[in-house]
Amino acid sequence: MTRSHWQTLLLGTSAAILAISLMVFPQAAFDASLRGLSIWWDVVFPSLLPFFIISELLIAFGVVSFLGAFMEPFMRPLFKVPGTGGFVWAMGVASGNPAGAKLTTRLWKEARITTMESERLVSFTTASNPLFLFGAIAVGFFHDPALGLLLAFAHYAANVFVGIIMRFHGREDVSSRLKKKLTLPSVKAAFQLLHEERLRDNRPIGKKLGDSVQSSVQTLLMIGGFIILFSVINEILSLLNVTVVLAMFAGVFLTVFQFSSELSVPIVSGLFEMTLGSQLASLTDAPLKQKVIVTSFMLAFAGFSAQAQAGSLLAETDIRFHPFFIARCLQGVIAAVLTYVCWDVFYHPEGIAVFSFWDYTASGQGIWEMFLLGSPYFTLGMLLVSICIFHRRKMKLSV
Repeated sequence: MTRSHWQTLLLGTSAAILAISLMVFPQAAFDASLRGLSIWWDVVFPSLLPFFIISELLIAFGVVSFLGAFMEPFMRPLFKVPGTGGFVWAMGVASGNPAGAKLTTRLWKEARITTMESERLVSFTTASNPLFLFGAIAVGFFHDPALGLLLAFAHYAANVFVGIIMRFHGREDVSSRLKKKLTLPSVKAAFQLLHEERLRDNRPIGKKLGDSVQSSVQTLLMIGGFIILFSVINEILSLLNVTVVLAMFAGVFLTVFQFSSELSVPIVSGLFEMTLGSQLASLTDAPLKQKVIVTSFMLAFAGFSAQAQAGSLLAETDIRFHPFFIARCLQGVIAAVLTYVCWDVFYHPEGIAVFSFWDYTASGQGIWEMFLLGSPYFTLGMLLVSICIFHRRKMKLSV
């Protein structure tokens, strides 16, 4: 049989095994679905939706072109991407996975960036947002807010290193070489660019806002489906003892670096879903430094769940997935190395001197608890708004 035949057999067999497992372990699959739904409902949806809507409006009003004109001299030489990539990078860091992929595909569809530039851009704009790193990981799982600064530095510095490495990916086209010669525009010229961009999109403001909400909610519904699916897959693999078998191989790899074998199961789980893997790592009896290094790797790798979310967005374009996957592997390794090297510099258990005037532990925990308290109501409200917008437009079309 050819490679394609083997691939078909593998995919078909895997889907059949998953379907049978759902029938054999219905209660476990249901509980895993609820856990995935809880993560999406309480954390992912309310944290990503505002940024998705704002980014859509910024693009529609031409602000991205305005900012891109000024960031061109920085982004082009360093990462070989246009200035608009700076906006994608900032929004990707602020809102988390998979905002970088969503905005990159949006710019590609509007022909603002080339396919090769898109592959470079999406490779280093994938990141977890600061609220997740400081609130969920450092405070929620490790109960040590002093770890937040270390995790954030390693995570975002790894993004920069990956961007610099991926600048050598692919060949530079003629249009990119010509853009290199452009100088920093004046404020007047940049404003004119913003004005022309806004005029080209002649939708009324209400229509732009409605489209932004609809597009953002649809993307987040897709993300929720992936989170639930991979939560179930992770549980099924554990019940079938596949996780244990994979953990044996991971244990051998960890032994080479003199890491505790207790981290083998968390790292395997984290390869599929980084949140679950990080939580499991925090609960082991391994040394704290080792737990944080492994967690840093999993957060940067992003897990197959987050990668599948980005891949589904990239599938609508000519942007290839495998450079994105290679970048995730690079970022995971770089983040783990940076965590090891910078441990003594950034981690101070007695507290962060810079924030000595502020009760960082109490404030960080309080902010995270307030977020979790209000997030379900926000999610429900925005879903109702999206349904109303959809229904109203359907009624207009039927008239």
